[in-house]
Amino acid sequence: MTALVRYQTALLLRSQRWLPPVLLYAALVAVGAQAGDPVLDSLGYASAALLPVAAWLARICATQEPPAARQVTAAAAGPARAQLAALLTASGCAVALGVAGHALVVAMSDWRNTSHQVRVDPLPMVVAALLAVLVCASVGTAVGTLCTWPLLRSPGWSVTLTALLALLAVVTAGSPARAVVWGLVSGSRTGAVPVLVLPVVGAVGLVGLAMAASCALSSRRA
Repeated sequence: MTALVRYQTALLLRSQRWLPPVLLYAALVAVGAQAGDPVLDSLGYASAALLPVAAWLARICATQEPPAARQVTAAAAGPARAQLAALLTASGCAVALGVAGHALVVAMSDWRNTSHQVRVDPLPMVVAALLAVLVCASVGTAVGTLCTWPLLRSPGWSVTLTALLALLAVVTAGSPARAVVWGLVSGSRTGAVPVLVLPVVGAVGLVGLAMAASCALSSRRA
């Protein structure tokens, strides 16, 4: 599996298809998180911005191989393993991008609450930021996985549903991503840092089910 992930990562880097989602994330963070803003508010915004970017990366990695190359990889390693490697590459890239973005936000933000009166405890803040990255990257990867090959073949419907589901995942009650984003923004009012474990469990379970469905269907359509 390690060799497959390295292969998918090399394909992604050489194709430079990662550049548009990375630039989008950088632009969203630059617009929504300004220097001196309350750190928890900025972390919430950066987490919400990561979700659609993670979905985009999942779509890219799932379809970056030409059909002939995909068949060769599937024949050598198995279609399910090949698909899993592509999705793990997307998820790993999303997490790495999120960690970099959140580290930048932490470095340039004001470590106090919304009213700039209560100092935010650094250790819980870092833990909450990492958990928010994991949740939003996982939910975004799940959205991208469910909206691309092999579950959905039409490019038009794939792009439309990816954008729609990414938006709903951020704003819909009960979504793990909404829970962590809202928890960070709400915590900024008092300076208390929320560490939400349940959304992490939900997000990991969601992306696991999405990957399992994608891998199972790729075996049938290989």
